[in-house]
Amino acid sequence: MIGKGAPNLQGSEKTHGAPLGADEIAATRANIGWASEPFVIPANIVDAWRAVAKRGAKARADWQKRLDASPKKARFEAAMSGVMPAAVSRSLAAFRKEHIEKATKVATRKASEMALGAINGATTLTVGGSADLTHSNLTITKGMERVAPGRYKGRYIHYGIREHGMSAAMNGIALHGGFVPYGGTFMVFTDYARGAMRLSALMGKRVIYVMTHDSIGLGEDGPTHQPIEHLAMLRATPNMTVFRPADIIETAEAWEVALNKTDGPTVLVLSRQNLPMLRDRHDKDNRSARGAYVLREPAGARDVTILATGSEVEIAKAASDRLLANHGVKAAVVSMPSWELFEAQDEAYRAKVLGKAPRVAVEAAARMGWDRWTGDNGAFIGMNSFGASAPAGELYKHFGITAEAVADAALKVAGKAGK
Repeated sequence: MIGKGAPNLQGSEKTHGAPLGADEIAATRANIGWASEPFVIPANIVDAWRAVAKRGAKARADWQKRLDASPKKARFEAAMSGVMPAAVSRSLAAFRKEHIEKATKVATRKASEMALGAINGATTLTVGGSADLTHSNLTITKGMERVAPGRYKGRYIHYGIREHGMSAAMNGIALHGGFVPYGGTFMVFTDYARGAMRLSALMGKRVIYVMTHDSIGLGEDGPTHQPIEHLAMLRATPNMTVFRPADIIETAEAWEVALNKTDGPTVLVLSRQNLPMLRDRHDKDNRSARGAYVLREPAGARDVTILATGSEVEIAKAASDRLLANHGVKAAVVSMPSWELFEAQDEAYRAKVLGKAPRVAVEAAARMGWDRWTGDNGAFIGMNSFGASAPAGELYKHFGITAEAVADAALKVAGKAGK
């Protein structure tokens, strides 16, 4: 009962958001038999709590002795340190090199599953799961045993259709320490997980959210499942790092950053549809770790810069090709997988990436936030309504998110329309 013990106000909303007042406080004291002065704790209560602390100190000391005698002490302390084993970075570096050479074309949700195979094979510290969408989110990898009643040795949790519950449980795992929790659902269902996701950020805990089916590109499931405003909401959340990778390489790079970020959560925003390899060479450096980078720099001065994330980076490259071939317009292409990490770079790096030419941004999501990067005279190609039910390719044409539309906008902002 709310306000229990306050004789005139208990059970009332009046005890929720306002002080009881001097008269009701006096009546409450009399009602519950509390005679001590304000902020004075009676000696018998202090003694009882100190006895609890004494028992706890002994239990803690006994536990420390067992740990000190254990041959697994070093392994335990390494896990609790929060530092990922070096084998993970080595595995991901080899993974990136392999797939650059193969020019692997897969959906980024599949790329995530493949990267997780490399990660989960290199460490036992990850604990995965999904809110009843395992085989859509692709969050389980070969050899992962499921956690079940009476069987707690596993590393994979079936949370059921409980997005908030999954996120809250992952917060608990992260608070305990020793494991790195990750869990998946559809991007649109961040609405259900929102409260717990916000707490991940507020508490500064390493929780990794695998959010697939990231745009109208999911197709026929339609507007109830197509996220529009969700990227803007996540990007607006303090201390939350959001990645929307464009291909398998950026996906692996995003995982590496997420695993090594110990002071807050990361959201991986992943596509349902296949995306081509966009890099043309292997880089030892993690380019996505800087948030944005120049994927294509034209010869000579830029006429325009096209900014994009995720599945729309492919469209940006096609627009750049079109501009040069049809109009002689030189367009740089910038991939921006993480706004937060790009914002954290120094001014010189940001200026080098963005350039001085007019800018066009393309993203199959709401415009909110993009004006900061395009500037007052820039343009945006994306969503300004809810989606619809149709194959992905048809939806992109219907909503005008095409290479042709991007090229037309680029010509306009560059002052070359009609030329």
